[in-house]
Amino acid sequence: MNKKYQAVLGIAATIGCPLAATAGEMEPAPMTPPPVEPESAVSGTLSFDLNSHFISYGLDVWADGNSWKGPTFNPSLELNWGIGDFTLILGTWWDVNGKVTSSIGGNLQEVDVWAGGSYAFGDFSVTALYQAWIYGGDTEEIVDVIFAYDCFLSPSLTVHNRVGAGAAPQTGTVLVAGLEHGFDLGPVSFAVPLNVGYFLDDGYHGTDVFGLPLDTGFGYGSVGLNASIPISFISEEYGAWDLHGGVTYYATSSDVISNPSSSFFTGNIGISCSF
Repeated sequence: MNKKYQAVLGIAATIGCPLAATAGEMEPAPMTPPPVEPESAVSGTLSFDLNSHFISYGLDVWADGNSWKGPTFNPSLELNWGIGDFTLILGTWWDVNGKVTSSIGGNLQEVDVWAGGSYAFGDFSVTALYQAWIYGGDTEEIVDVIFAYDCFLSPSLTVHNRVGAGAAPQTGTVLVAGLEHGFDLGPVSFAVPLNVGYFLDDGYHGTDVFGLPLDTGFGYGSVGLNASIPISFISEEYGAWDLHGGVTYYATSSDVISNPSSSFFTGNIGISCSF
């Protein structure tokens, strides 16, 4: 499951010019520059998305294959507190659909929560997150460590550690190397992300049709095309809103991940607010 998007709105305050009484007559007080309010230390992103598939580290969770029927609704919220070069991170993501009977209630299939922090060294950053994925009547526990460099192609490496199996088959580690190129065409912003997942432990996503643990090694590769456009009619007083969407192509190894189709396209559309 790949989750990473932040913006801060600065608020400038102005003051009026009081009148001062001198020698029995009113004169304007000397003009002084208005104080400059510091940028808010708190920022965040609220998103409401419809996804054709639920893909978790290459696994087609709901076994949709090449079908786009019955999308899943995925709201999410992430908050960030900036303290110098350090950022405190809190977030949540939900999976809502009627594909199976929910162990939580209604159509709410999964609730993920995470907490952690990120530290920046110039253009280089290291992020550590503890995550609890609540589904299937249990809690899968994750510790992610993400190394990223803010430059051309934005290279990153995620060390994804499943430290508590919960309803998953077992614990284990996945390495995900990523690149992303962004560009603008008029008001529309585009991004082309590329990711490759390598599995370090047998049976991370369970067993094959013979009941044997799935292999280690290359598990999946993905490439996408995403676009977003600002929703300009909403005042920035209410945050910076955008409409976004995209498609992603996945190629997975049947020796490592047991999917109904080894290659497939996924789609996404949603709105988000950055503040």
